[in-house]
Amino acid sequence: MSLEFHLILLVAAAGFLAGVQNALAGGGSFITFPSLLIAGLDPLAANMTSTIALFPSQLTSAYAGRSLVAGVGKVRFRTLVIISLIGGVLGALLLLNTSAAFFARLVPWLVLFATAVFAWGTFRKKPLHAADHGMPSWVLMLVQSGIAIYGGYFGGGIGFLMLAAMTIAGQQVRTATATKNVLAGAMNAAAVAIFAFSPLVNWPAAAALCVGGIVGGLCGGWLIHRLPEKFMRRFVVLVGAVLTVWMFLR
Repeated sequence: MSLEFHLILLVAAAGFLAGVQNALAGGGSFITFPSLLIAGLDPLAANMTSTIALFPSQLTSAYAGRSLVAGVGKVRFRTLVIISLIGGVLGALLLLNTSAAFFARLVPWLVLFATAVFAWGTFRKKPLHAADHGMPSWVLMLVQSGIAIYGGYFGGGIGFLMLAAMTIAGQQVRTATATKNVLAGAMNAAAVAIFAFSPLVNWPAAAALCVGGIVGGLCGGWLIHRLPEKFMRRFVVLVGAVLTVWMFLR
């Protein structure tokens, strides 16, 4: 599917806003996904295209915090990476074997879940240090497996899910933030490697989103000390809520 020039500009602008949003607070897919729907892509194609387009910016985030990554308790970091890669592959394969019609019916519920997770992560009281009660290693690996499969399939809200799991398991918040960025990159790398061969991906739209996202990420780095994070997070929750209602009504 080819896009007209004004739609390419729309998608690039959405990529720019998503890049700024990701740099400031996260949740850029809440902007890229609906923009691709507006541009005429079906939900399945929009999800794959958005995943591919946002992947380069995830790599830069992961690289920037690489010195802080660590394992969680007795679970080694390498083990978490392997779990994330395998889960990302399984989620991507599950998506490829989902019919466009079924995914279109499922998307409103996925967006609702992702919005609820984002809202919970935005408004819950953040721990200053590692959580006191911890989590058994096998439970953490099981939870990470579920998050990774969901991440390869849809992915909205995975950052908050991982951050919550790792801090509950006893990891310091700063370390957990860097670690979940790398793990998100790993699960999406697996998904991108599979989606790249799908005829459903709209490459002009992906390129426009990617370029806009890179520029937006640079601007977001400049704005990060100038705009309140709470404002950006509340904006994402509002976008997610509107998108959820729209997806249920369309």
